[in-house]
Amino acid sequence: MFPRCLKLTSTIRAAQTPARVERGPDPVTSRKQGTMNPDGNLERLLESAVVNHWADLTRGTPAGLIHIEYGFADGGTLDYLKVWSSLSRGHWLLACEYWMSANTFHAAGIGFENGYQSEGMADVLEVAMQHQSSFVLPPNLGRQGLLQISTPTAEESAAAATLISEVFDRLASPLTQPAVA
Repeated sequence: MFPRCLKLTSTIRAAQTPARVERGPDPVTSRKQGTMNPDGNLERLLESAVVNHWADLTRGTPAGLIHIEYGFADGGTLDYLKVWSSLSRGHWLLACEYWMSANTFHAAGIGFENGYQSEGMADVLEVAMQHQSSFVLPPNLGRQGLLQISTPTAEESAAAATLISEVFDRLASPLTQPAVA
């Protein structure tokens, strides 16, 4: 389904494929090599947001599955994303959605649904969506994008927390702030 995906250890899964797949290098290996860049892949940041706030999105259940669906604006940036949670096979609930612009059907920004709430997840999604130009965006293939994230391991949780911390540090750095004339 994802022809560019490599089989590596990750929490992103291709639909209907039991093997773990990834759209880039293994996050643990990349961190050891010093190439995990906070302004890297936007999909990796979104995956890390879910992993870092797993308990909020699965309501503390030991296992589950999360989908992140996203759509593109005309300029190639993300227009919206939706986070779906499945705690039992075949049953999906919309946990939250983030829209870049408002219309008659939704407001701009983040909204939580179905009793889900996570201030930390809201913070990460706000940074990801408002600073898209700081990241490598997924390719616009003329359709919606989808990330599927399974129950993370302890190592994946630690890597996600580290990546989010690096992103927030990088974006707060004076070197990334616009110059004042």
